[in-house]
Amino acid sequence: MTETTLPGQLQSHWPVPMGLHKFASAEAVNPVLARVFHSMRATDTEALPGAFYASTDDLLRRIDMPEFAELIQFIAGALQATAKQANAGVWPAGRHGLQLELTGVWFQIQNGASFHDVHTHGNCSWSGVYYVQLDPPEQRIAQPQFGKLNGVTRFYSPMFPLLGGAHMDMGNAWLQQATLDVAPCEGELVLFPAMLAHKAMPYIGERDRIIVSFNAQIHTPGGDQIFRYAGT
Repeated sequence: MTETTLPGQLQSHWPVPMGLHKFASAEAVNPVLARVFHSMRATDTEALPGAFYASTDDLLRRIDMPEFAELIQFIAGALQATAKQANAGVWPAGRHGLQLELTGVWFQIQNGASFHDVHTHGNCSWSGVYYVQLDPPEQRIAQPQFGKLNGVTRFYSPMFPLLGGAHMDMGNAWLQQATLDVAPCEGELVLFPAMLAHKAMPYIGERDRIIVSFNAQIHTPGGDQIFRYAGT
């Protein structure tokens, strides 16, 4: 506890920050990206058969076109804004020269009830998912097998692994909803801490569900340690 903590004041420690951003150029850029991604999949000699496809994570090297560059610029700006908000009061005052690096960028295509099982992203602080293409919202949720869950991105509370052995009553009711389902929408970007477990739920649609995902690190030239190691 800090010295300024007020007795009896409700505190919330270690919350999970997330960011939602809308790409202003999505209507023009997304159809171009969808065509390019489908073409890359069709020419990938190592692509596995089935309704799910994930590219390699080197799109920054492989794609040289203004539409993709505009998307990457939007993602970088959104990451900078969200990370700054999440670290407000933690980043030391006057710290300058923060350097954002996208350590991997890839796309995924899914349909036919395929899904991407629960996972986290390693060796980075932030990750995200940008929705390039899928059925419109009304059509997506009208799918008879999955309904509103059709193609959503599901996030799991960091405490989710502990809940199996927890005593659940009204005192910890806030823990009992341990997942968050984010409805996918073309042109939207969802940013989240890379350690947050998540899943792409099964999807069936007339249009493929296409997303761009990435890993990001943020460094300073002088090193990233803020708090000194403490011992007893």
